[in-house]
Amino acid sequence: MNTRDGLPAWHCLLLAYTTVVLLGLAAATCAAQPAPAQRLRIVGGLAGVSQFTRHEERFWTRDLTRLSGGKYGASIVAFDQAGVPAQEMLNLMKLGVVPFGNALLSQVSSEYPELGTPDMAGLSPDMPALRRVVAAFRPYLGDTLRERYGVELLAVYVYPAQVLFCKQPLTQLSDLAGRRTRVSGPTQADYIRALGGIPVVTEFADLMSNMNSGNTECAVTGAMSGNMLGLHRVTRSLYTLPISWGLAVFGANQETWNALPSDLKALLRSELPKLETAVWAESERETGEGVSCNTGAATCTLESRGTMTESRPSAEDRRRSKEIFATSVLAGWVARCGPTCAQVWDQTVGPVVGIKAPAVQ
Repeated sequence: MNTRDGLPAWHCLLLAYTTVVLLGLAAATCAAQPAPAQRLRIVGGLAGVSQFTRHEERFWTRDLTRLSGGKYGASIVAFDQAGVPAQEMLNLMKLGVVPFGNALLSQVSSEYPELGTPDMAGLSPDMPALRRVVAAFRPYLGDTLRERYGVELLAVYVYPAQVLFCKQPLTQLSDLAGRRTRVSGPTQADYIRALGGIPVVTEFADLMSNMNSGNTECAVTGAMSGNMLGLHRVTRSLYTLPISWGLAVFGANQETWNALPSDLKALLRSELPKLETAVWAESERETGEGVSCNTGAATCTLESRGTMTESRPSAEDRRRSKEIFATSVLAGWVARCGPTCAQVWDQTVGPVVGIKAPAVQ
């Protein structure tokens, strides 16, 4: 392993990001109103999406001060504007570089595969199913973050449903065969591959450039976030079966959390579940509005209306999606992760969905 001044290379990499993170947080603090008695530093979710602009940012910069009678406040910066690599968020929180942070499970699961359990592609075809899955996994998630990473779990957020945008007509899952399709992680790649498609792992920020260059023909992304990017202008077919959702955990470095005044901890324990509820409701609403805006329906409240054609999943495609999850996605995930993931699955989500983890080869 490469080292510098006696530190492991990965540790040096994380420390290199410290300056960027702190500069971003400092900028947010300087732009804020005169500081209350104690001000928290928050790294929030993705910039520009409703979870951040309508909920996280408002709660931390306005509501916390109001709810505490001016005693407490916070500054917040979106992680993709603070220079924080999504896959390293838990490590940065463990080190205390990020005292309060938002980590995307699909990103941190590249290093900690078992944390990606509740958001595998094909697992939750609708919001009620997703709620059951998260409820089953949450106790394990909280215990693992606390015991292994020194992070106190404070909320679980969700982004709108990840659906399929395609340049050419897509009326059923089998139409994806042979098409280069943008995916965000390994389980989405397994899902597309099982359909005969060609998965192309692409960061969200690079999605449009890939579509415009012709490197990808289809993309798995949020119904509303795709609209905000402008996908409705370069694609014409929208297939609305949720492939996955985009779960994120919000937590605090354990030492930072333990050092907070008891009244502040009690306030956050009381109010953050309300923020979580609001984020989930917004994500469900935005899934529907994303479809409306991409297809140009009158119910769209935004100006960015498209003319895409919506294709809804048939009963046969829903059955096939569930089969792909059990035979390809779950199997691939267990093969990469090993016995630990198989055991976690069988003790948490497996009994809820009625699928047992395959034997580890």
